[in-house]
Amino acid sequence: MSFQLRREEVLDGDSLKAMLEESPARAAQAILIAARENILDAQALLGQILLDGNGIGQDQPLAVRWFGIAARRGHLMARNMLGRCHEHGWGCAADASVAAQHYRIAADAGLDWAMYNYANLLATGRGVMEDQAQALSLYRRAAELGHAKSMNLFGRYLEEGRGFPADPQAAREWYRRSAVGGDFRGQFSHAAVLADEGHIEEALGWLRKARDGGNINFLRVASQTLLTAQNGQVRELATDYAQRCADLERELVPLQAL
Repeated sequence: MSFQLRREEVLDGDSLKAMLEESPARAAQAILIAARENILDAQALLGQILLDGNGIGQDQPLAVRWFGIAARRGHLMARNMLGRCHEHGWGCAADASVAAQHYRIAADAGLDWAMYNYANLLATGRGVMEDQAQALSLYRRAAELGHAKSMNLFGRYLEEGRGFPADPQAAREWYRRSAVGGDFRGQFSHAAVLADEGHIEEALGWLRKARDGGNINFLRVASQTLLTAQNGQVRELATDYAQRCADLERELVPLQAL
């Protein structure tokens, strides 16, 4: 394939993302070409595939460099990912205060993911002074933009009455929206509401979705929570959660050995 044809294939981010799903190695080559041609979405995507090792050799420090290039040109998700790298020490020294700076810039510019990540730091006082009111405001803004994880957390604030009077009914609606939006924690929260209301079969369906999509930390805690459920069918899912957690832990062992 000629350079010109490859160049025409990668004129926009949507084309690059579709190519990544079909052929990661071919997409990585195209993304590299497009990034060097100064295509902004490609520069951000190059940072992501270098971070993940998707179709290309993993190189986290180089990922940070490309995120930085795209962020300086105004790419908000690249700015958010710079924050993630600094928060978790991916390809750079872990520094929550630097992460907070990047999240804040992207959040102020309207990126829902950055609002969520910055709110997490504010809620826990990592890298910034703890500020529950500002965290709540950001979770709410992101939730209203359709960010599923923020919907669940905003629902939790409403259920517990943190920041304003408790509103269980509103909380339930946010949990439902979070679940439909695909967040596994939202699915678990929504299932808990359904189980309390006696809609056991519907609750079991959402609990299975949360099990299939959840990460190790979530599954570990959720399995213990399910053991205390009043309904026997719900309680039985604790074993499935624990097994899924064990399976994921086994998958991590060879990756950690590399």
